[in-house]
Amino acid sequence: MKQKYLLVFFLIGFLAFAIPASAQQTDREPQFQQHTETPIEGLSIYPNPVTGGKVYISSAKNQDKIIEIYNVLGKSVYKTRIRGREMDVSTLSPGIYILKIQEGTARATRKLVVK
Repeated sequence: MKQKYLLVFFLIGFLAFAIPASAQQTDREPQFQQHTETPIEGLSIYPNPVTGGKVYISSAKNQDKIIEIYNVLGKSVYKTRIRGREMDVSTLSPGIYILKIQEGTARATRKLVVK
């Protein structure tokens, strides 16, 4: 009886490795869409690290900017639109944040440290 079980076990193991796995195959390489951002010309963020609760964001065009701030876990913690250069971040706890800035169709992502 042991021999039959061993023979069945051996055959199943052999078949598992001998039969090629079937998958969809194509002749062409996979096409990945690249997410290209138009950079914001002359973008400047200062002071960084922020100590006084205010950060200044300027660019060559100085248009209205949509700002989103995320914590290091990726959770959105603040979203605003600024018309000038000054942004109040006094409500943020000390830590490291990610800024996503949009000016017209141009976008940028930067790190912001709040002390």
